[in-house]
Amino acid sequence: MFEGVGTALATPFNEDFSIDFESYKKLIRRQIEGGIDYVIVLGTTGESPVIDEYEREKLIETAMEAAESKLKIVIGTGSNDTSKVVKLNAIAEKYKIDAVLIVNPYYNKGTQSSLVQHYKYISERTSLPIILYNVPSRTGMNLLPETAIKINESCKNVVAIKEASGDISQIARLSAMKQQSFEVISGNDDQTIPIMALGGVGVISVYSNAFPKELKEITTAMQKNDLQKAQALNQKYLKMINLLFEETSPSPLKFVLSKLGICKNILRMPLAPVSERTENLLLKELENYEKY
Repeated sequence: MFEGVGTALATPFNEDFSIDFESYKKLIRRQIEGGIDYVIVLGTTGESPVIDEYEREKLIETAMEAAESKLKIVIGTGSNDTSKVVKLNAIAEKYKIDAVLIVNPYYNKGTQSSLVQHYKYISERTSLPIILYNVPSRTGMNLLPETAIKINESCKNVVAIKEASGDISQIARLSAMKQQSFEVISGNDDQTIPIMALGGVGVISVYSNAFPKELKEITTAMQKNDLQKAQALNQKYLKMINLLFEETSPSPLKFVLSKLGICKNILRMPLAPVSERTENLLLKELENYEKY
């Protein structure tokens, strides 16, 4: 259902910090031209915590319009307030989207048992397919394989998990234990190959905002069992993949997108543009890419 590359879209802003919808359309058209399979609107890369409800709806509408039915659309609706997730899902249900992406609760993070209750409550109140999102570095809590499987078995519309724990041993255990219909998606660009080698179906990516066709080449090679080609491409692009996390994402990405002429290098606080040091590292690596 979510094979290949899904781009976790950045949200472009104007100088007054309003949303730059024209640049958003340009970014989505870039994904279509690069062969991307689906996009995530209002994920963490899209600075979702600082987007209000009116803006959420406008972003969803803009994404639907720009995608022209050529891309699947996934909406990020995660929160540490279970009732708020239900409310955000209700907004998403007004549109013909393909799934919602729900990150683990953060700060008031509960237990493994409460995670099952959290997702079960949400699942029972939406008809939309749900992709779980495990990212302990952001949430302070790890969704264990046994818990993910229990959620999948308890919730008929939980169809996949974006795994960004960074723990390949944990992901191997999950892959060995799960039902085939429960898809594992890499949440880290630099782990696309090992996770797909373990049976994962693809990646939800930051890197593909700027370089969609490059990452699509890697997943396509893996789908064709051409490990040698995938490895060569991964080695070619790995430095930029890592540099996009040199500072808190999506700050490095916004700088790169600005240099590619896609959007302005503007973020909403508490995020800020990258340091001069990181700018220089990114500019040097950009020299290895074709001019767009």
